[in-house]
Amino acid sequence: MDKKYIGQFLSFKFEYKNETVVISGYLINFSEDWTLLKQCAFDYLVDGYILLNNKHITEFKRDREERFKEKVLDLKGQRPTEKENFDLKDTATILKYLSDKYGMFMFSQRTNGTCWLGKVKKIKGTDLKIDYLNPKGIWSNSMPTYKLGNIRTIEFDTDYINSLKLISKKRQ
Repeated sequence: MDKKYIGQFLSFKFEYKNETVVISGYLINFSEDWTLLKQCAFDYLVDGYILLNNKHITEFKRDREERFKEKVLDLKGQRPTEKENFDLKDTATILKYLSDKYGMFMFSQRTNGTCWLGKVKKIKGTDLKIDYLNPKGIWSNSMPTYKLGNIRTIEFDTDYINSLKLISKKRQ
């Protein structure tokens, strides 16, 4: 990865346990461990942000298709700004920041089909405990401990997450 790609639209091949997926978006920032994208979830629809654990990126590209999508999204005013950038120091720092600034985040581990939504309850060493928000918008704090090193992706400020955040506030 090179700093010259910051602000450009890229596609990444990303490995899960049993599948490879392509994740696309504007590159906002990267560190030794994480890559931050303003995520393009479908065609020309930007939907929140995703952090990719660099250990699981097998390839990235910027070809004709990525340049075209960037042109369309730029016309829609979707290019990221400096305000969307933050410190990617380590996983614990990232998760605490997201809990404080956005109220919650969603992460996946080994498979693309399973994810957990919540906010940091406690981080001790390499262990993470979260307050969990289920798909019905109900909070639970009886979740297992997760290993920070097993987190592959972290999403935040997506329509799905913000929708569940709204319904959970309505229930309180």
